[in-house]
Amino acid sequence: MPVPVDLLERPGAAAAPLRLPRAAWLAHERAHRDRAAALSDGHRARRQRGEKHPVEDFLWTYYSVKPAELSRWHPGAGVVLEGAAADRASWRHYAPVGGSADVAVDLDAYFAKRGSTVDHVERLLRTTLERAPQFGCFGLHEWAMVYRLGPGQLRHSGLPLRIGHEATDRVVESHRIACTHFDAFRFFTPDARPLNTLSPTREAQPETEQAGCLHAGMDVYKWAAKLGPIVPGALLLDAFELARDIREVDMRASPYDVSGFAGSDGRPLEPVAIETPEGKRAYAALQRGFADRGDALRERVLVAIAAARAAQRA
Repeated sequence: MPVPVDLLERPGAAAAPLRLPRAAWLAHERAHRDRAAALSDGHRARRQRGEKHPVEDFLWTYYSVKPAELSRWHPGAGVVLEGAAADRASWRHYAPVGGSADVAVDLDAYFAKRGSTVDHVERLLRTTLERAPQFGCFGLHEWAMVYRLGPGQLRHSGLPLRIGHEATDRVVESHRIACTHFDAFRFFTPDARPLNTLSPTREAQPETEQAGCLHAGMDVYKWAAKLGPIVPGALLLDAFELARDIREVDMRASPYDVSGFAGSDGRPLEPVAIETPEGKRAYAALQRGFADRGDALRERVLVAIAAARAAQRA
Protein backbone atom coordinates (compact mmCIF):
# COMPACT_ATOMS: atom_id res chain seq x y z
CA MET A 1 0.00 0.00 0.00
CA PRO A 2 1.43 3.47 -0.89
CA VAL A 3 2.59 5.69 1.96
CA PRO A 4 -0.06 8.40 2.59
CA VAL A 5 0.89 11.71 0.98
CA ASP A 6 0.66 13.61 4.28
CA LEU A 7 3.46 11.46 5.70
CA LEU A 8 5.76 12.98 3.10
CA GLU A 9 5.16 16.46 4.56
CA ARG A 10 6.68 15.91 7.99
CA PRO A 11 7.68 18.48 10.62
CA GLY A 12 11.33 19.42 10.74
CA ALA A 13 11.79 17.50 14.00
CA ALA A 14 11.10 14.23 12.19
CA ALA A 15 14.63 13.86 10.89
CA ALA A 16 14.75 10.05 10.54
CA PRO A 17 14.74 9.13 6.84
CA LEU A 18 11.50 7.75 5.47
CA ARG A 19 12.14 4.83 3.14
CA LEU A 20 9.72 4.28 0.27
CA PRO A 21 9.72 0.85 -1.40
CA ARG A 22 9.86 1.02 -5.18
CA ALA A 23 6.20 0.08 -5.62
CA ALA A 24 5.13 2.82 -3.22
CA TRP A 25 7.08 5.67 -4.78
CA LEU A 26 6.12 4.58 -8.28
CA ALA A 27 2.46 4.79 -7.23
CA HIS A 28 3.00 8.34 -5.95
CA GLU A 29 4.81 9.24 -9.15
CA ARG A 30 2.00 7.91 -11.35
CA ALA A 31 -0.69 9.70 -9.32
CA HIS A 32 1.27 12.95 -9.47
CA ARG A 33 1.84 12.65 -13.21
CA ASP A 34 -1.86 12.00 -13.82
CA ARG A 35 -2.91 14.98 -11.71
CA ALA A 36 -0.34 17.25 -13.37
CA ALA A 37 -1.56 16.14 -16.80
CA ALA A 38 -5.14 17.05 -15.88
CA LEU A 39 -3.91 20.52 -14.90
CA SER A 40 -1.82 21.08 -18.02
CA ASP A 41 -3.54 19.16 -20.84
CA GLY A 42 -5.65 22.16 -21.85
CA HIS A 43 -2.56 24.32 -22.21
CA ARG A 44 -0.74 21.63 -24.20
CA ALA A 45 -3.67 21.21 -26.58
CA ARG A 46 -4.03 24.96 -27.15
CA ARG A 47 -0.31 25.29 -27.79
CA GLN A 48 -0.47 22.57 -30.45
CA ARG A 49 -3.38 24.41 -32.09
CA GLY A 50 -1.61 27.77 -31.84
CA GLU A 51 -4.34 29.19 -29.60
CA LYS A 52 -3.82 31.66 -26.77
CA HIS A 53 -5.67 31.89 -23.47
CA PRO A 54 -4.92 35.27 -21.88
CA VAL A 55 -5.95 34.06 -18.44
CA GLU A 56 -4.30 30.66 -18.10
CA ASP A 57 -1.25 31.26 -20.32
CA PHE A 58 0.06 33.55 -17.58
CA LEU A 59 0.73 30.49 -15.41
CA TRP A 60 3.05 29.04 -18.07
CA THR A 61 4.81 32.20 -19.21
CA TYR A 62 5.19 34.44 -16.17
CA TYR A 63 6.21 31.56 -13.89
CA SER A 64 8.25 29.76 -16.58
CA VAL A 65 7.50 26.27 -15.26
CA LYS A 66 6.94 23.92 -18.16
CA PRO A 67 4.28 21.18 -18.04
CA ALA A 68 7.04 18.55 -18.03
CA GLU A 69 8.56 20.14 -14.93
CA LEU A 70 5.19 20.27 -13.18
CA SER A 71 4.72 16.56 -13.85
CA ARG A 72 7.99 15.60 -12.08
CA TRP A 73 7.20 14.14 -8.69
CA HIS A 74 9.50 14.79 -5.75
CA PRO A 75 8.95 13.17 -2.34
CA GLY A 76 10.63 16.00 -0.43
CA ALA A 77 13.72 15.97 1.76
CA GLY A 78 14.64 13.08 4.04
CA VAL A 79 12.90 10.48 1.88
CA VAL A 80 14.83 7.55 0.42
CA LEU A 81 13.49 6.05 -2.81
CA GLU A 82 14.39 2.39 -2.81
CA GLY A 83 15.68 0.92 -6.06
CA ALA A 84 15.53 4.28 -7.89
CA ALA A 85 19.18 4.68 -8.90
CA ALA A 86 18.54 3.78 -12.53
CA ASP A 87 15.60 6.20 -12.64
CA ARG A 88 16.82 9.19 -10.66
CA ALA A 89 20.54 9.16 -9.97
CA SER A 90 21.00 11.53 -12.93
CA TRP A 91 18.31 13.94 -11.73
CA ARG A 92 19.56 17.26 -10.43
CA HIS A 93 20.17 17.23 -6.65
CA TYR A 94 19.63 13.46 -6.33
CA ALA A 95 22.38 11.01 -5.39
CA PRO A 96 22.74 7.32 -4.48
CA VAL A 97 22.48 6.51 -0.79
CA GLY A 98 25.56 4.74 0.56
CA GLY A 99 26.53 3.27 -2.78
CA SER A 100 23.25 1.38 -3.01
CA ALA A 101 20.52 1.36 -5.64
CA ASP A 102 18.52 3.74 -3.44
CA VAL A 103 18.51 7.52 -3.97
CA ALA A 104 17.58 10.66 -2.05
CA VAL A 105 18.05 14.39 -2.39
CA ASP A 106 21.70 15.27 -1.69
CA LEU A 107 20.96 17.99 0.85
CA ASP A 108 24.55 19.11 1.35
CA ALA A 109 24.89 19.77 -2.38
CA TYR A 110 21.40 21.26 -2.54
CA PHE A 111 21.98 23.80 0.24
CA ALA A 112 25.43 24.65 -1.12
CA LYS A 113 23.76 25.59 -4.41
CA ARG A 114 20.34 26.85 -3.29
CA GLY A 115 20.85 27.90 0.33
CA SER A 116 20.42 31.63 -0.28
CA THR A 117 17.19 31.01 -2.19
CA VAL A 118 15.87 28.85 0.64
CA ASP A 119 16.75 31.56 3.17
CA HIS A 120 14.96 34.22 1.11
CA VAL A 121 11.80 32.15 0.58
CA GLU A 122 11.70 31.15 4.24
CA ARG A 123 11.97 34.75 5.41
CA LEU A 124 9.43 36.03 2.87
CA LEU A 125 6.80 33.40 3.68
CA ARG A 126 7.29 33.73 7.44
CA THR A 127 6.95 37.52 7.44
CA THR A 128 3.91 37.28 5.17
CA LEU A 129 2.26 34.92 7.65
CA GLU A 130 3.03 37.28 10.53
CA ARG A 131 1.57 40.35 8.80
CA ALA A 132 -2.14 41.15 8.91
CA PRO A 133 -3.74 40.66 5.47
CA GLN A 134 -5.33 43.64 3.72
CA PHE A 135 -8.60 43.37 1.83
CA GLY A 136 -9.18 46.86 0.49
CA CYS A 137 -7.22 46.99 -2.76
CA PHE A 138 -10.08 45.56 -4.90
CA GLY A 139 -7.72 44.41 -7.63
CA LEU A 140 -7.03 47.93 -8.83
CA HIS A 141 -3.47 46.96 -9.73
CA GLU A 142 -4.78 45.57 -13.03
CA TRP A 143 -6.57 48.83 -13.71
CA ALA A 144 -3.44 50.83 -12.96
CA MET A 145 -1.61 48.75 -15.57
CA VAL A 146 -3.84 50.18 -18.34
CA TYR A 147 -4.34 53.70 -16.96
CA ARG A 148 -4.23 56.31 -19.74
CA LEU A 149 -3.12 53.82 -22.38
CA GLY A 150 -4.50 53.75 -25.89
CA PRO A 151 -6.03 50.64 -27.52
CA GLY A 152 -2.77 49.62 -29.18
CA GLN A 153 -0.77 49.88 -25.95
CA LEU A 154 -2.55 47.31 -23.78
CA ARG A 155 -0.67 44.21 -22.60
CA HIS A 156 -3.64 42.07 -23.67
CA SER A 157 -4.23 43.81 -26.96
CA GLY A 158 -6.72 41.18 -28.11
CA LEU A 159 -9.09 41.83 -25.20
CA PRO A 160 -11.53 44.74 -25.04
CA LEU A 161 -11.82 46.87 -21.91
CA ARG A 162 -15.08 46.01 -20.22
CA ILE A 163 -16.23 49.62 -19.65
CA GLY A 164 -14.01 51.40 -22.17
CA HIS A 165 -10.84 53.46 -21.80
CA GLU A 166 -12.26 56.69 -20.41
CA ALA A 167 -14.44 54.99 -17.81
CA THR A 168 -11.52 52.75 -16.82
CA ASP A 169 -9.35 55.81 -16.21
CA ARG A 170 -12.09 57.37 -14.07
CA VAL A 171 -12.20 54.25 -11.87
CA VAL A 172 -8.48 54.58 -11.22
CA GLU A 173 -8.77 58.30 -10.49
CA SER A 174 -11.72 57.89 -8.13
CA HIS A 175 -10.21 55.16 -5.94
CA ARG A 176 -7.37 54.86 -3.46
CA ILE A 177 -4.68 52.69 -5.04
CA ALA A 178 -2.80 50.70 -2.39
CA CYS A 179 -0.81 47.94 -4.12
CA THR A 180 1.71 46.23 -1.82
CA HIS A 181 3.23 43.82 -4.35
CA PHE A 182 6.34 44.91 -6.26
CA ASP A 183 5.80 42.55 -9.19
CA ALA A 184 2.38 44.09 -9.79
CA PHE A 185 3.45 47.66 -9.09
CA ARG A 186 6.32 47.50 -11.58
CA PHE A 187 3.78 47.07 -14.41
CA PHE A 188 1.83 50.22 -13.50
CA THR A 189 1.76 52.79 -16.27
CA PRO A 190 3.98 55.86 -15.71
CA ASP A 191 0.88 57.96 -14.98
CA ALA A 192 -0.44 55.42 -12.46
CA ARG A 193 2.72 54.90 -10.42
CA PRO A 194 2.47 58.21 -8.50
CA LEU A 195 -1.14 57.35 -7.57
CA ASN A 196 -0.11 54.34 -5.49
CA THR A 197 0.01 55.08 -1.77
CA LEU A 198 3.11 52.87 -1.46
CA SER A 199 6.34 52.46 -3.38
CA PRO A 200 7.09 48.73 -3.08
CA THR A 201 10.57 47.57 -4.06
CA ARG A 202 12.15 44.18 -4.62
CA GLU A 203 14.50 44.71 -1.67
CA ALA A 204 11.67 45.59 0.73
CA GLN A 205 9.39 42.76 -0.38
CA PRO A 206 9.63 40.84 2.92
CA GLU A 207 8.48 44.02 4.70
CA THR A 208 5.49 44.69 2.43
CA GLU A 209 4.15 41.30 1.26
CA GLN A 210 0.78 40.41 2.79
CA ALA A 211 -1.57 37.48 2.37
CA GLY A 212 -4.55 39.46 1.08
CA CYS A 213 -2.64 40.27 -2.11
CA LEU A 214 -3.74 38.02 -4.97
CA HIS A 215 -0.33 38.14 -6.60
CA ALA A 216 1.37 37.13 -3.36
CA GLY A 217 -0.98 34.14 -3.24
CA MET A 218 -0.12 33.15 -6.80
CA ASP A 219 3.56 33.47 -5.99
CA VAL A 220 3.39 30.65 -3.44
CA TYR A 221 3.48 28.46 -6.55
CA LYS A 222 6.62 30.23 -7.74
CA TRP A 223 8.39 29.67 -4.42
CA ALA A 224 7.34 26.01 -4.25
CA ALA A 225 8.67 25.47 -7.78
CA LYS A 226 11.92 27.29 -7.04
CA LEU A 227 12.64 25.03 -4.08
CA GLY A 228 12.33 22.02 -6.37
CA PRO A 229 13.07 18.62 -4.86
CA ILE A 230 12.67 19.56 -1.19
CA VAL A 231 8.99 20.41 -1.79
CA PRO A 232 6.71 17.35 -1.97
CA GLY A 233 4.86 16.97 -5.24
CA ALA A 234 1.37 17.25 -3.77
CA LEU A 235 2.27 20.63 -2.30
CA LEU A 236 3.51 21.91 -5.65
CA LEU A 237 0.29 20.90 -7.40
CA ASP A 238 -1.87 22.38 -4.64
CA ALA A 239 0.04 25.66 -5.07
CA PHE A 240 -0.51 25.52 -8.83
CA GLU A 241 -4.25 25.06 -8.33
CA LEU A 242 -4.36 28.07 -6.01
CA ALA A 243 -2.43 30.16 -8.54
CA ARG A 244 -4.85 29.10 -11.29
CA ASP A 245 -7.92 29.95 -9.20
CA ILE A 246 -6.48 33.33 -8.20
CA ARG A 247 -5.48 34.15 -11.76
CA GLU A 248 -9.06 33.64 -12.91
CA VAL A 249 -10.38 36.06 -10.30
CA ASP A 250 -7.54 38.49 -10.99
CA MET A 251 -8.66 38.76 -14.60
CA ARG A 252 -12.37 38.64 -13.85
CA ALA A 253 -11.86 41.69 -11.61
CA SER A 254 -9.62 43.43 -14.13
CA PRO A 255 -10.82 46.06 -16.62
CA TYR A 256 -10.58 43.46 -19.40
CA ASP A 257 -13.60 41.56 -20.68
CA VAL A 258 -12.66 37.87 -20.36
CA SER A 259 -16.22 36.53 -20.42
CA GLY A 260 -15.51 34.84 -23.76
CA PHE A 261 -13.13 32.44 -22.04
CA ALA A 262 -13.94 29.50 -19.81
CA GLY A 263 -12.49 28.94 -16.36
CA SER A 264 -11.16 25.71 -14.93
CA ASP A 265 -14.76 24.69 -14.11
CA GLY A 266 -15.81 25.11 -17.74
CA ARG A 267 -18.04 28.11 -17.06
CA PRO A 268 -17.54 31.57 -18.63
CA LEU A 269 -15.31 33.95 -16.65
CA GLU A 270 -17.96 36.45 -15.65
CA PRO A 271 -16.72 39.84 -14.40
CA VAL A 272 -16.28 40.83 -10.78
CA ALA A 273 -17.30 44.47 -11.22
CA ILE A 274 -15.08 46.06 -8.58
CA GLU A 275 -16.21 49.51 -9.66
CA THR A 276 -19.52 48.76 -7.90
CA PRO A 277 -20.24 48.20 -4.18
CA GLU A 278 -21.48 44.68 -4.91
CA GLY A 279 -18.34 43.87 -6.86
CA LYS A 280 -16.13 45.18 -4.09
CA ARG A 281 -17.86 42.95 -1.55
CA ALA A 282 -17.55 39.93 -3.82
CA TYR A 283 -13.87 40.62 -4.45
CA ALA A 284 -13.04 41.03 -0.75
CA ALA A 285 -14.81 37.76 0.06
CA LEU A 286 -12.80 35.94 -2.59
CA GLN A 287 -9.63 37.59 -1.26
CA ARG A 288 -10.26 36.24 2.21
CA GLY A 289 -10.66 32.72 0.92
CA PHE A 290 -7.47 32.96 -1.11
CA ALA A 291 -5.59 34.41 1.87
CA ASP A 292 -6.59 31.41 3.99
CA ARG A 293 -5.60 28.94 1.28
CA GLY A 294 -2.34 30.77 0.65
CA ASP A 295 -1.41 30.83 4.32
CA ALA A 296 -2.03 27.09 4.63
CA LEU A 297 0.32 26.51 1.70
CA ARG A 298 2.92 28.89 3.13
CA GLU A 299 2.90 26.85 6.33
CA ARG A 300 3.43 23.67 4.34
CA VAL A 301 6.35 25.15 2.41
CA LEU A 302 7.93 26.20 5.71
CA VAL A 303 7.44 22.65 7.02
CA ALA A 304 9.20 21.33 3.91
CA ILE A 305 12.12 23.72 4.48
CA ALA A 306 12.34 22.74 8.16
CA ALA A 307 12.28 19.05 7.20
CA ALA A 308 15.13 19.61 4.75
CA ARG A 309 17.22 21.44 7.34
CA ALA A 310 16.57 18.71 9.92
CA ALA A 311 17.38 15.92 7.47
CA GLN A 312 20.63 17.64 6.52
CA ARG A 313 21.68 17.82 10.18
CA ALA A 314 20.77 14.18 10.90
